[in-house]
Amino acid sequence: MRPTRRKLLTAAGAALTGAVAGCSSGDEETTATGTATGTPTGGQTQDGASMSASVETAVAAEWNAMRARIWDAHAAGLAGATDAGGSVAQSTFARFENAGGEYGAHEMLESTSEQSYEGFEEALGALREGLEAGDMEAAGEAANSASTHLSNAQWSLLSGAAAELFELQLLGATAQNAGFLAASDNLDAAGTVASNVASRFESSPVYDSLESAEGDAYDRFESALSSASSAADSGDAAAVQSAADDAFSAAIDGSYALAGDEIVAGTGHMATLQARGRDAATVGSMGGPSTDYAHAAALTIYRERAYDCHWLAARGETEQAATMAGDIFAHFEGANAHEALESADEAAYESFETGLSELKTAIENGNSSAVDSAVETVDSSLVTGVEALAGADAPLLEAAFFRARFADAYELYQLGESDVAATVAESLFQRFEQNELDFHETVEDTNEQLYTSFEEEHLSGLIDAFENANDGDVETHYEGVNSTLLSFETEAGTAATVSGAEGAYMTARGFDAAAVDALGEDSRAQAIAQSAFQHFEGGAGGFHEALEDADESVYESFETELGAIGTAAGDGDAVYPASKSFNAEALSAIYAVVGAGGGTQGAAAAVMQDVFAHFEAARVHELIEDADHNAYETFEGGLDAYITTLEDGGDIEAAADTFADGAQYAEFALVDSVESLPLDLDLAGGAGGASEGGESGGESDLAGGPNVADGSPSDADHVVDMNAVAFEPADLTVSQGDTVAWVHSAGEPHSVTAYGEEIPDGATYWASGGFDSEDAARSGWENGEGAVQSGQYYTHTFETTGTHQYCCIPHEAAGMTGSVTVE
Repeated sequence: MRPTRRKLLTAAGAALTGAVAGCSSGDEETTATGTATGTPTGGQTQDGASMSASVETAVAAEWNAMRARIWDAHAAGLAGATDAGGSVAQSTFARFENAGGEYGAHEMLESTSEQSYEGFEEALGALREGLEAGDMEAAGEAANSASTHLSNAQWSLLSGAAAELFELQLLGATAQNAGFLAASDNLDAAGTVASNVASRFESSPVYDSLESAEGDAYDRFESALSSASSAADSGDAAAVQSAADDAFSAAIDGSYALAGDEIVAGTGHMATLQARGRDAATVGSMGGPSTDYAHAAALTIYRERAYDCHWLAARGETEQAATMAGDIFAHFEGANAHEALESADEAAYESFETGLSELKTAIENGNSSAVDSAVETVDSSLVTGVEALAGADAPLLEAAFFRARFADAYELYQLGESDVAATVAESLFQRFEQNELDFHETVEDTNEQLYTSFEEEHLSGLIDAFENANDGDVETHYEGVNSTLLSFETEAGTAATVSGAEGAYMTARGFDAAAVDALGEDSRAQAIAQSAFQHFEGGAGGFHEALEDADESVYESFETELGAIGTAAGDGDAVYPASKSFNAEALSAIYAVVGAGGGTQGAAAAVMQDVFAHFEAARVHELIEDADHNAYETFEGGLDAYITTLEDGGDIEAAADTFADGAQYAEFALVDSVESLPLDLDLAGGAGGASEGGESGGESDLAGGPNVADGSPSDADHVVDMNAVAFEPADLTVSQGDTVAWVHSAGEPHSVTAYGEEIPDGATYWASGGFDSEDAARSGWENGEGAVQSGQYYTHTFETTGTHQYCCIPHEAAGMTGSVTVE
């Protein structure tokens, strides 16, 4: 769910609209502009400064692309997509770490300013941590700091005029964040971004320079930012996107007006197009909840199935109830949600499995009080799991659970058990009042009128209707609780989150059909199936369309299996097998819609279509074609392939990386320095042009130690790849006595360093370099020891059971940590 504009401004305003505490670099005072006030460290003023294109220009342009990604990460966080934002921050760190060679972004930053280099890496780590913690004030400060450190390096490396030109282009690229946020229906965040870009512009040295150099571009840029902010406030997403495009165009036009050398402006222009490619990847990652939400929806289905077992057992259908309880356990053992729950909350996982086992035993023994207790254990464990996996979206799944339980009460009423139906409804009232899964407060915050209608009118009315056995009022208020809760889902959620909730609800209805069929109510089972089918055909809160768009094959199977429930009931066949088949298709549907991100790959493709149209008409199009036709072909080929990936499905991150490499190739080609390009590319036309040392960043003086070897491990039971800023797999389970090898796969040198206080009692300390403590390992790293470099590996044999936590010292801030669980 998206945070309100008021909450966004509260969280981000202090960090982005005024001075930011703790973000200074050296002695200069930094502000929210992302640049230093006065004359930046080592920089020149614009007066009298000359501008000429050079290989350093291309490197500084690449820093601009990274600065834009930093603000992408922050924008995603403002929209509530903190996981996506953290992923952007980490992938930026990875690209920086892999940017080796003399003219790579990494090595050039270190040689230009050690202070900026260290500050940038530290701020990137803080940005990721702030996003992961949901602390947008901290994330805003970190984004500002990281951007400022790169800005200071640009001012040190370039003339003042070139640095100002790059700053304007960055502001234009950042303004586009408001557009992609609006396209993904995050208007509050879009307005915040537009307002803050305007504040950064007003505080930047380029503010006065642009007004003097190109008054029209200055006016257009300011006007477009104001329009974007106003359109966001009024809820006009299309107008926000249009205004963001206008701001970008004005910034690019203004940058050429500022340029004494159009090649310098063109080089930075290509970096902004690279940044737009990253915008598209961010849009794709923000389309909906993570897969954890789909896992939580699966747990919601288990909650409802446990209650079906309960009310069947209470009506003497012990054999069927016990079978259903056993089937829940069997399904969970092979489900995607199994490992997810175990990782998210091991205690809840163990309690759930224990509760399921106790439920089956209690049903078989005819122990009604034990059945009650076991169902309570199962439910409370799954509530914990849903909260851990779904996070802020958990209230949507709680709404689906409530709807399924109201349906149970309704079916019990149809069976003549009005008192039991009233008890079920009353228990839901109590859960609502207790704010289970933050459901009560979220409904009230989302729409107070809806909240009042649900609680005071329909929920209370339904309880009374059940107690009084008033058929007409039961129908009215049962329909009322359903419609108000569905309205809540659609108002508070996205297409993907609503689909997860509705998929869980419809699966529960499929099992309800099986339950009443087991009680001999074939006609009622058929009616339930038909009602569920009609609900889906009517849209199901957007689930129908989202599923059809996400995966037409799964959509067709979903409808087929749902229809099969009604057919089985109508033919007098057992309904339960059909319900289980439908459960499998419903879960596939939930995962398909969540995986597709609610259809936002289309929005991401639209971003890149805009990039294509912009490039075709842009000044830099001719500049790059004239400078290096091969670079031109490589860039356009990467652009076309990226659009195809977004439209047809595929690996978006890989396509975005290829596009970014093509843009960087063009940057170096424009300054006639292709021989210095710090990439190993398969260039269009078969030409080479990459510098050596692109992977590891050049020679290293670091040493491995007695347990680091060259080559490939030959006798390891398990292998962990050390990528740029991640262990793969990050979490590994092994048997006692197994040997694990960590193999350098990419990036700068790494370490493998156990956390001394996070390994099992009695375990011998372990780390690359052969150190006997964490302190010794960290000191050793500072002295150049314990490194695993390209072509090397480190091994350790685990003899002590339990979980061993470890990290890579130089990339710990980027999240490069892992664990080995020994069984």
